[in-house]
Amino acid sequence: MSELGRRAVHATGSLLPLAYVAGVATWPQVRLVAVAGTLLALALEALRLLAGFDHALYDRLTREYERDNLAGYALYAISGTTVMLLTEPTVGVPAILMLSLGDPVSGLLSTGELRTVKRPRVLLGMFATCLLLAVPFVALPAAALGALGATLADGVKLSVRGYIIDDNLTIPPFAATGLLVGLQLVA
Repeated sequence: MSELGRRAVHATGSLLPLAYVAGVATWPQVRLVAVAGTLLALALEALRLLAGFDHALYDRLTREYERDNLAGYALYAISGTTVMLLTEPTVGVPAILMLSLGDPVSGLLSTGELRTVKRPRVLLGMFATCLLLAVPFVALPAAALGALGATLADGVKLSVRGYIIDDNLTIPPFAATGLLVGLQLVA
């Protein structure tokens, strides 16, 4: 699958929080579906990593470095669900949208090179996208701090003992933290 295809799949993660925004689902229902999806993702990853289950979709949707580790979609589900369970929609919805829509925009702006810190135009694109995604939900200062958190999580590669932490795991909590701090400042 092309990178554009991967980005489109990434963006489908916005459907769940947008179901809440559209009034199709309540926040407790969104949380329940998120938990179920995360459990399914973990079960599929256990089958893939421990039992050798292989499917053509894995070949198309996972990157080489994910072959022997939890794939990005599972980290995405874990992180997004955790944020949804710990926050109210005012914070949870924009934090998830920053991952589901902001991260693909950043990926499209990137050249595919592995850098410790992404190029300024990519950082700016990620920040602007995340800011626009958050403004409908929170005041501008909170939106800016949430966008800053998401941009840092996306744009600066975190490493623990030589292991790179996937931004699918860090964008929602960093964004949510920025949003929460911003909401406290404007309260």
